[in-house]
Amino acid sequence: MATVFIPTPLRQYVEGQDTLEVNGQTVDEVLAQLVEGHSQLRKHLYDDQGRLRRFVNIYLNDEDIRYLQKGDTPVATADEVSIVPAIAGGAQERSRCPA
Repeated sequence: MATVFIPTPLRQYVEGQDTLEVNGQTVDEVLAQLVEGHSQLRKHLYDDQGRLRRFVNIYLNDEDIRYLQKGDTPVATADEVSIVPAIAGGAQERSRCPA
């Protein structure tokens, strides 16, 4: 089983757990098993077409799966899968008041 790290904003949907042990041979299978066991996660991870939401990043052992084989990336028993929601925002430029 792979260890899935759950980010703080999503822990409320997995009984407050920060990690879960999940079966699956690929990242897609691991995530499918995760949402099967915790159905409230589905709407936070997937859009209405069943695609992973753009702002959800998935890492396998600290490697972004977008640069591996995406959802088809193989997962071994000792692997770690991290769900990392993108954070929007940043500093706004302040308007300068004339002196």
